[in-house]
Amino acid sequence: MTAHPQILSLPAARRIAIAAQGFADRPPAGIADRRHLRRVLARIGLLQIDSVSVVARAHYLPLLSRLGPYPRALLDQAAWGRPRMLFEYWAHEASLLPMETQPLLRWRMARAEAGLGMYAELARFGREHRVTIDRLHATIAVDGPRPASALEGPKGAGGWWGWSEAKRALEWLFWAGHLTTASRRGFERVYDLPERVLPPSILACPTPSPADAQRELLRIAARALGVATASDLRDYFRLSPGETAPRIPELVEAGDLVPVSVAGWQNPAYLHRDADRPRRVAARALLAPFDPLVWDRARAERLFGFRYRLEIYTPAARRVHGYYVLPFLLGDRLVARVDLKSDRAAGCLRVLAAHAEPHAPPETAGALAVTLREMADWLTLGNVVVSGVGDLAGVLASSLRHTEEEHA
Repeated sequence: MTAHPQILSLPAARRIAIAAQGFADRPPAGIADRRHLRRVLARIGLLQIDSVSVVARAHYLPLLSRLGPYPRALLDQAAWGRPRMLFEYWAHEASLLPMETQPLLRWRMARAEAGLGMYAELARFGREHRVTIDRLHATIAVDGPRPASALEGPKGAGGWWGWSEAKRALEWLFWAGHLTTASRRGFERVYDLPERVLPPSILACPTPSPADAQRELLRIAARALGVATASDLRDYFRLSPGETAPRIPELVEAGDLVPVSVAGWQNPAYLHRDADRPRRVAARALLAPFDPLVWDRARAERLFGFRYRLEIYTPAARRVHGYYVLPFLLGDRLVARVDLKSDRAAGCLRVLAAHAEPHAPPETAGALAVTLREMADWLTLGNVVVSGVGDLAGVLASSLRHTEEEHA
């Protein structure tokens, strides 16, 4: 007889998910160092990269949420310095990942070289322009690391179609694993050969079979999520249904995943065998739009009853909550959201709008004020300025005045 899966209440599932993402861990007592960075990456598995920098670049913010105000040079050194801890590749999206994950993504690089699993136009370019691709690969092999801007000829009209041939060739080589990121200049990727960037110990690691690599990627996803549906697990590293479907039963059979049912969820779920199951979580953090706790908007709605959409591409008149909105995690709930902007010219962090969730507790504004003050200090901005937009704006401005008086 098949045993019925255990049933988790929704609050229990929330606490498991929050703890899995590292929000139940004790923050550093002093300045965060590589040990703390390693601990966070062991929890969440990757940092998504995005070009938008309204507050700060996306890859810096999840560490702030989990470690508090840490030195951003810590991440820069780990990603692009020596000794290097992280490398760039396509994972959830463009991501920074621990070096140990690189062998697990070689199957994706091999598929990209075959024209699979990448943008259709880039795959077509790879088939039709191998002479250009090989020439630029040879140029970097001889001359050393280069950004696309140092190799570009004429560009097209704009967007992806505006990429020069050099940029397309370099991106194809990056996707196929023949080039990697040596450093970044501003936000521009500087390409070099993997053997000159990645540690020899990583390059010497055997290449797992696609099935073995996919199982391990799903294990990482399961640890990071705590409790998740098959769709949640698949999305973490952007695996396809065909790649995931055979692997999940294998992980259940191995004992890595425990089938469960979460109250209110329509689909079956899986609990990681080592997931923490805290009775209480005392989290307090602003979450970037690309934070792994909320990047899957459907999952965020299932877990928190929190409908979240990034409105950057929504016309201003139709935006509901603002341009670059960060949810506020307090305890085990998302209790508010704020539209933020780093105004370097004025030396302030601007709160363009602040909205409370219906269940927000009375202490929300005070806790959010402290968190915004910490963020402003981390950004080396002097003041936090609240506009009068949103139902939380007035009380937040008042709480910030008290916080600023204590900060002075």
